[in-house]
Amino acid sequence: MATARRADSLARRAPAAHPLAGSAQERPVPGDWAIWGRAVHAPVSGAVEVLPRALMIVDAQGTIREMRPDVSAHDQSLGSWRARGRLTELSPAQMLLPGMVDLHVHAPQFPQAGTALDVPLEDWLQRSTFPLESRYADLDFATEVYGQLVETLLAHGTTTALYFATIHLPATQRLAQICLERGQRALVGRVAMDHPDQCPPFYRDPSAAQAIADTRALIDFIRAMPGNEAGLVCPVVTPRFVPACTDALLEGLGGLARACGCHVQTHCSESDWEHAHVLARTGLTDSAVLDRHGLLGRHSVLAHANFLEPADRALIHRQGAGIAHCPLSNAFFAGAVLPLREMLAEGLHIGLGSDIAGGPSASLFAQARMAVVASRLRETGTDSRKPASTRGTPGARIDFRTAFRLATAGGGEVLDLPVGLFRPGYAFDALVVESGLPEGDLRFQPEEPAETMLEKIVMTAGRADIARVWVAGRLVKSR
Repeated sequence: MATARRADSLARRAPAAHPLAGSAQERPVPGDWAIWGRAVHAPVSGAVEVLPRALMIVDAQGTIREMRPDVSAHDQSLGSWRARGRLTELSPAQMLLPGMVDLHVHAPQFPQAGTALDVPLEDWLQRSTFPLESRYADLDFATEVYGQLVETLLAHGTTTALYFATIHLPATQRLAQICLERGQRALVGRVAMDHPDQCPPFYRDPSAAQAIADTRALIDFIRAMPGNEAGLVCPVVTPRFVPACTDALLEGLGGLARACGCHVQTHCSESDWEHAHVLARTGLTDSAVLDRHGLLGRHSVLAHANFLEPADRALIHRQGAGIAHCPLSNAFFAGAVLPLREMLAEGLHIGLGSDIAGGPSASLFAQARMAVVASRLRETGTDSRKPASTRGTPGARIDFRTAFRLATAGGGEVLDLPVGLFRPGYAFDALVVESGLPEGDLRFQPEEPAETMLEKIVMTAGRADIARVWVAGRLVKSR
């Protein structure tokens, strides 16, 4: 287990530049391969970097060994890789993007996606979600659903996913195995929930001690999975949210997270009901409760966070935790729009989450579009009875560049993983989008500026426009 812990630690460490970065000569190494063509990524917020004719060398471990942003078609190194049969060349109709990072997926809710979106969150959980999640005691059912979900997310270009599972240890272990088998980078958490006032008798942990023991068992299982020595799949400590957990459970999970060095994921100040419930029960906000129990740190991911007070935001920033912004789900269940632009300006780590099934789409392109739309609505306001000058919040909008970064590098930063950028030392998690595919919606001309192409991709692309997907250098989808 010590070796697995070291692999987990290395996976989270920020990479250093490779000593060969930017050199003029490539010497093919056994197991290495290369890809050449137009690429784009977003190293900083609010801007993108176009790599017009990028040559990336990917090593046998699926890591970018070298990246040169503009290599002529006549460069000798291309011929060397081509002659060895180790060069993937993109066409003028294609563009290479970093793989997308989904920071909030309820894996067991996949069968109910698109349903019961017209009821309040607390009713949605009790009437629809908890009964569905209780079915994952059936391992065959879990295997079928989880296999379909992972395939769907990979097809949508989601190369990294942060998963909530259920309280069932065998089914959660199976989800981790499926992610590893299908080649998806994943962080998988067994949901812990023991509070009798908010969890139905048919679906809750029998005790805090049992929930903590099962969480520890999942951590050990994932780290010991054969084939997972590089830590492609990692365990996550997962209290569902404060209302569903007793203080004893929150305290125990906080201690476990510290002892095991795991990521933590939970919901935080999602809706009017949830935020008010925690205040009434504890006299504190969600963020303060999580911090008190040792669950708020650099590798904590807080889903939603729509009702954070300024003090909460300062606390989260100080602790280095991240936020999974779920704009599509928030439109149905939050009752508020996240002040995204302000929070980014404050330096918080933020990425995107689909929140399947509160969010009815598996596409992070759909989430990116909704993030843009929600920010525009916040800026302009929605009540036409008010004058335009007082209707909204000036300066609240984001554009496609920021949304693209949230879906890629932003998610990588939240998780503290070397993903989401095309840099030496980063994992080659990537997707190719292609204009003009028979069933696709994406159309651009080769002479168009690359940023215009990216804008079209963010605002129009979907599953049918994605031609290929790689995770850790392994091709996991190809048309």
